[in-house]
Amino acid sequence: MSRDRADLRRLHLINALFGSATGHDLYLAEQIKEAIAFSLAELAWQTEANPEFAAKFDAEFNAAAALLLAKRFAHLPRHGFFHWDAALTPTAATPLFARAELMAGLRQLAPFGESTLLVTNLRPALIPPHRRATTRRRRDYEEALAFIQDLTAARTTHSASLQLLFL
Repeated sequence: MSRDRADLRRLHLINALFGSATGHDLYLAEQIKEAIAFSLAELAWQTEANPEFAAKFDAEFNAAAALLLAKRFAHLPRHGFFHWDAALTPTAATPLFARAELMAGLRQLAPFGESTLLVTNLRPALIPPHRRATTRRRRDYEEALAFIQDLTAARTTHSASLQLLFL
């Protein structure tokens, strides 16, 4: 992925995650993107010298964005937030462990009328970047997406407003 294309992808990511705070103003989203990139400056310089570090930079950028989003929602007492990282353990993204983690998160979010459930690293957990994207791995990923969406819909009350974000 070219540097310009990767920056544009990150800008759209930040705009989607922080749109409620920025009013979907791309200038403000760019400022947030640049602040996150600045916090990862050393890794960015390493990535420029070694393009193979791009995946690591993307993972660190996503983690920093998730942390910033968690901090943002921590200041909103009426808005629940739960972050599940599917790549925490080698088995985290398997249906049994994913269900347990997501159910714990949904129980945490149940008292809130508005909440956000952030799922990160699901794709890299099921389709590792250094491995081939086989038909089975792609199918497992699609099934995991559907499973998470169905579980979230089934375990959320109709009156609640829950945003399900995949990063």
